[in-house]
Amino acid sequence: MATTATAPERKVSAAEAREVAEAAREQEWVAPSFVRDLFLGKFRLDLIHPYPEQDPEEVRRAQPFLDKLERLLREQVDSDRIDREGEIPEPVIQGLRDLGAFGIKIPREYGGLGLSQLSYMKAIELVSSIDGSITALLSAHQSIGVPQPLKLFGSDAQKKKYLPRLAKGAISAFALTEPGVGSDPAAMETTAVPTPDGQAWILSGEKLWCTNGTKAELLVVIARTPSKVVNGKEKRQITAFIVETAWPGVKVEHRCHFMGLKAIYNGVIRFTNVRVPNENVLWEVGKGLKLGLITLNTGRLTLPISSVAAGKRCLEISRQWSSERVQWGRAIGKHDAIAQKIGAMAANTFAMEAVAELCGAMADRGGYDIRLEAAIAKLYNSEVGWRIIDDTVQIRGGRGYETADSLRARGEKPVPVERIMRDFRINLIFEGSSEIMHLFIAREAVDKHLQVAGDVVMPGKSLGERLRGLVRAGLFYAWWYPSRWLGWGFWPKYTRFGPLAGHLRYVERAARRLARGVFHAMMRFGPKLEYRQAVLFRLVDVGAELFAMAATCARAQGLLTNDPAAGRRAVDLADLFCRQARGRIDAKFHDLSHNADTRAYRLAQEVLQREHRWLERGIVALPD
Repeated sequence: MATTATAPERKVSAAEAREVAEAAREQEWVAPSFVRDLFLGKFRLDLIHPYPEQDPEEVRRAQPFLDKLERLLREQVDSDRIDREGEIPEPVIQGLRDLGAFGIKIPREYGGLGLSQLSYMKAIELVSSIDGSITALLSAHQSIGVPQPLKLFGSDAQKKKYLPRLAKGAISAFALTEPGVGSDPAAMETTAVPTPDGQAWILSGEKLWCTNGTKAELLVVIARTPSKVVNGKEKRQITAFIVETAWPGVKVEHRCHFMGLKAIYNGVIRFTNVRVPNENVLWEVGKGLKLGLITLNTGRLTLPISSVAAGKRCLEISRQWSSERVQWGRAIGKHDAIAQKIGAMAANTFAMEAVAELCGAMADRGGYDIRLEAAIAKLYNSEVGWRIIDDTVQIRGGRGYETADSLRARGEKPVPVERIMRDFRINLIFEGSSEIMHLFIAREAVDKHLQVAGDVVMPGKSLGERLRGLVRAGLFYAWWYPSRWLGWGFWPKYTRFGPLAGHLRYVERAARRLARGVFHAMMRFGPKLEYRQAVLFRLVDVGAELFAMAATCARAQGLLTNDPAAGRRAVDLADLFCRQARGRIDAKFHDLSHNADTRAYRLAQEVLQREHRWLERGIVALPD
């Protein structure tokens, strides 16, 4: 007889939440990380230069699939209709199945295409240039759905059972978020308890915003399993399960509808006493959250490349319109206000592609720890992509705000800029919001300092621990801190990069300054640093800009070597991008010590305490 799991208490302290998150972190840095070294003040150009190229044999194997995919998208996909009706036509989904698009990275031995991460990203770029809902369908299935964690952590039996189904197009999804739980898994309420005979688990709870959930055959479900007691203290356990939606007790409660991505198959899924056999535990009991975080190291790379697709589409739209539209006797692209936007748009699109493809190549090549690179690529490209789309709406003016259907109905070219904007906006929230990405990156950026000086600055340490920590920190920082001031970051270093050499020298100097900034923030705020998020965000933004500058210069130099004509144009793009990035970086550094953070925080708390309700007079109030 099935047993019913008891829902846990919903309230979780900050300390408990931190403990669960820390337990799920990858604690060690075994492989090198370019971005981690940046935050420590080391500019490891050798890790990204020469800019990695895709294996020619992989290109040969992938190209026929990409050609067929492009043909299907061009001939069968009507994105305005998908947006209007909120459904991806079944013939399109079946066409994707027939091409193998649901098994791009699944090994050939299991019926998949067996292509690389970078080939997968090129496929997603094609799809994203046409329709965001189809991107969501394919990405949620194989970036964070069952195939990826199953490849990484599944047993041989699980792979043989499920990967062939997935490769043929059995749609999958990842179920983590709950109505009361977003980025705080310690408060998770979905539970799984063992049956009395120990042969299975009884899963109960509700998951929210489960992309593909309303169409999925298979789910990865993250649930709380019974806690362990370690050294007299409760240790929360979170476990991943493979769940088949045809099993009794699995029910789609609601399909969610959104501002954009009108055909996304996202819903609320309820599990009521679902019996999950032991063999469907993915990886190990208690490792579910770590599984999710490791899966996202590559899973997040869908969003950076889809941002590249959006940037290219917007550049195409803006180029055409700014050449055709005449105001005051000149094409609007000749007016400086519009030309400035287009120049920045081109440079930023080039930079986004450099960042995204570099991360994909790192994932394929192996030997890197890309948790920070992937997080920054997701954060940086989604933010930059949004600014590019906003500029495109502005360049198109009223036609940028008008729907494609309306434009078509009155005889104009149906350019879907407003749909692009609606569909893209979720990218700043999907798979870790920009705020959560900042915090994730910041935590990893200070990791070395916490290892060295954590016993000195963190609360709850004994006097003995603090004294030992003080000695350890003194020995480390006696050489580390002076070395972040000393170093040659000037001419003639990097002269082989020609006009880009000065930008690389700037990155090297700024990396040392960034490392000092992280250290100063640690010393200034101590354990309260985690609450000074505006400071942390500026430091992360500097690191992201430096990574983008380095990737952009490396990519331009690689193109210059392989295709001099295209390379010279790439150098121009990289030069403009770096000049503008340096201005943004200098401003962030300035704002570390000259800002209104405390005033803004204090005022916000006054607003939350209703002390500024007077400012809301004159509107029709919402019900409390």
